[in-house]
Amino acid sequence: MRELLLSLGLAWRRLRRDRAAVAGLIIVALLAATALLSLFVAPWERVIAQDLLHALEPPSARHWFGTDYLGRDVFLRVLYGSRISLTVGLVVVAIGMSIGLVLGTSSGYFGGWWDALVMRVTDVMLAFPFLLLAIAVTAVLGPSLHNTILALGFASFPAYTRLVRGQVLALREETYIEAARVAGAGHTRIMWRHIIPNLAGTLIVYGTLRISTAILAEAGLSYLGLGAQPPQPTWGNMLSDGRDYILFYTWLPLFPGLAILLTVAGFNLLGDGLRDALDPKSGRH
Repeated sequence: MRELLLSLGLAWRRLRRDRAAVAGLIIVALLAATALLSLFVAPWERVIAQDLLHALEPPSARHWFGTDYLGRDVFLRVLYGSRISLTVGLVVVAIGMSIGLVLGTSSGYFGGWWDALVMRVTDVMLAFPFLLLAIAVTAVLGPSLHNTILALGFASFPAYTRLVRGQVLALREETYIEAARVAGAGHTRIMWRHIIPNLAGTLIVYGTLRISTAILAEAGLSYLGLGAQPPQPTWGNMLSDGRDYILFYTWLPLFPGLAILLTVAGFNLLGDGLRDALDPKSGRH
């Protein structure tokens, strides 16, 4: 435990010295705070409330981000969308990482026919672009936010599987693994007590980077009409709604677009910083 705390302390000091990573951490923290704030400031009733008499109003003191073509407050809808985007990113990564961790660890540790089978299935799925595979799964399940999350989670697990397998192939040859076998530890104990904890750093970094990918993919699917369905507001379908008004009512696509840009940039900066902070061989700090 003492060694773990020392390692975390060293990683935190490295992270604090990386200005880009700190900026990413601030953006992610603001996103989390915005998503929490939306529970109180942007309830469902206010988000979908229409006011046709004040449709397409520019940003003002009353409506900070203006209103859309139905008179709905764009600021409240962007706030509500932050909750959806953060949830999508976390849940998609949790699904993909869980499946990839189980398959990658077992195939890398046991090898043989199971490893060959898992890798062939993984190779076939990786042959398809991530977003194209997600679109295909969503088309089969039907367009909705829940199906989009399932599709993105399913489409993301092959990348985790290959990553985890590569790490396990190296770890299973370590001396402490051989010592655990000699001491009589079973396969399950070795994997859960000795191998998986050593994958934590790699999975944290990769998972952080993949959150931004999931958020961007969900926005793309919603833009195409395959994600959350109206009147549920996501940044993607807000962009889709605003594309017909972009020349004269620029605030409609501007604010959800900026939200996507800042969120993706924040998670990418944080992920890069975590990679350097958790890598003892990093020479940047």
